[in-house]
Amino acid sequence: MTIDDEMPQPWVRHYQPGVPAQIELPTDSLVSLYERSVREAADSIALDFFGRTTTYAELGDQIERAAEGLRRLGVKTGDRVALILPNCPQHVVAFYAVQRLGAIVVEHNPLYTARELRHLFEDHGARVVIAWDAAVSKLREQPADVQLDHIVAVNLLKAFPTVKRLALQLPLKKLRATRAKLTQPAPGTMSWEKLLSAPRIAADHPRPSVDDLAVIQYTSGTTGQPKGAMLTHSNLFANARQGEAWMHGAEYRKEVFYAILPMFHAFGMTLFMTYGVLKQARLVLFPSFDVDMVLDTAKKTPPTVYCAVPPIYEATAKRAKERGISLRSAKYCISGAMALQDDIVELWESVSGGLLVEGYGMTEASPVCLGNPFADTRRTGTIGVPFPSTWMKVVDPDDPTVEVLQGERGELLIHGPQVFQGYWMNDEETTRTLLPGGWLRTGDVVTVDEDGFTTIVDRVKELIITGGFNVSPSEVEQVLLAHPKVKAAAVVGLPNEEVGGERVIAAIHPEEGSDVTYAELRAWCKERLTGYKTPREFYVVGELPKSMLGKVLRAQVKEQLGALTPLPH
Repeated sequence: MTIDDEMPQPWVRHYQPGVPAQIELPTDSLVSLYERSVREAADSIALDFFGRTTTYAELGDQIERAAEGLRRLGVKTGDRVALILPNCPQHVVAFYAVQRLGAIVVEHNPLYTARELRHLFEDHGARVVIAWDAAVSKLREQPADVQLDHIVAVNLLKAFPTVKRLALQLPLKKLRATRAKLTQPAPGTMSWEKLLSAPRIAADHPRPSVDDLAVIQYTSGTTGQPKGAMLTHSNLFANARQGEAWMHGAEYRKEVFYAILPMFHAFGMTLFMTYGVLKQARLVLFPSFDVDMVLDTAKKTPPTVYCAVPPIYEATAKRAKERGISLRSAKYCISGAMALQDDIVELWESVSGGLLVEGYGMTEASPVCLGNPFADTRRTGTIGVPFPSTWMKVVDPDDPTVEVLQGERGELLIHGPQVFQGYWMNDEETTRTLLPGGWLRTGDVVTVDEDGFTTIVDRVKELIITGGFNVSPSEVEQVLLAHPKVKAAAVVGLPNEEVGGERVIAAIHPEEGSDVTYAELRAWCKERLTGYKTPREFYVVGELPKSMLGKVLRAQVKEQLGALTPLPH
């Protein structure tokens, strides 16, 4: 008996009219996804980068050339290829070029430090890298055991229309700073343009199958160090189709997606590189979020799909009102990564042309698995209901074989075609997270009403969610413990009242006789951690509360901090 025969789906009746209970599962790889769009939308604009556009025909040509260039570098089926890129045209091309070869994309945050990259490269073992040239120096710092055969350097400045046209869109000071970053030299590398000088890959070169591994996406998962979630072509293609079903009414070749969320993150990857390309949409790419840059673009190319996190919605709406810029074109707006507040919903909907709804996902689910309907049935304050072809259970966190009664608190489990295949080279964590029958443990404690609308009330995991990114407390603690003046440390998340989400906070027990300062702790962390992982405040404490087994009790640390004053900046 199949799962849909066994389990009711009471939430389906609250779907937007026209949204199906089930999607048609993919039978081909992501290669067929982009090839169909290239074939059917050849003359339509696929990518828009500060006014420089690329049609779907041009996108397809570049993908085929980049694939052949990578093949000549020795990339073959099953090889891992690392991407270290912000949102830019080269990112989309590189993603699909790797897929065309049947190789595996491994995404990385281009702001990661050399130390953070080392852990990932030691884990996945990619020997070919396509990187923003400003990040190449971090690769040069890797030890000898991180073997890199080829580094393809991407100079973003070459993707802009012209410096003159860019200057019309950026203040001169910002242009100079941007140009300085984008033109950093990358000696000893192959240029992106050299890679694209190859001919198109042979039409009969083998393509991957639907069940082949497509992406290793690193996440802190539910505990500890980052782990590589293995996502197949089927997982990602299915999630794109689920997104298509959910945004019922979105039209092929007519939608304009604002790619503000980073595409190296699972949310941005699916929204733009798979779902956006599936819809043959115009992807307007932003390397980073700058509210005035976004609004300047909106005056010329209004967005219809604007997916972001709550602070971005708030900043965009406020600034749009100040500048008198219309966002009425924005019809499909999904918020994720952190709780969406009622006042932000009201503010955004006062300037936009559609509903702002909250969704839920995790890297291990490709990532989207629940959402509020684009209909009056939405319930603000909840993360919505399961997507088409997705099921959920709520279980006892201590015994996931036992379901709790409806309305009671329990851990959310997810089942669907988007659920990952496990963690790369990590059977132990896979067994903890992926239960028999394909059920995914989310680590989130929820309540579910009789209609299936779900509310997160707590987290089994102790991850900190800041700016839409997961931060593992243990990773930050390890950095702090390496400081010569730190004897013990505990890292927790405290609510960020201004923008939502959490702030990364550290409690420090100094070595005896040490006089540690905010400046030195902050500098120590910034050198070893990317910005969003670096604690915002440091508290000096005595002995940290611990369990009988010696584990720091972070919940008790949080309680202690309320009566303490952080180190002065």
